[in-house]
Amino acid sequence: MGKFGMTEIVLILLVVLLLFGGKKIPELMKGLGKGIREFKDASKGEEKTPE
Repeated sequence: MGKFGMTEIVLILLVVLLLFGGKKIPELMKGLGKGIREFKDASKGEEKTPE
C-alpha cells in the first residue's frame, strides 16, 4: 500500500463518522487507546495488579 494523502484521510474519517455517529466515536477511541496501552505493557512484560 502507498502513503495516504490528506484527501484519503478525510474520506476515511467521514466514512467512520457516518458509520458510527458522533456519540460513539469517543467511546471507540477510548477503547482503542486502552487496547494500545495494554499491548505496550504486555510487550514490555509489565503486569498491572488487579484493582
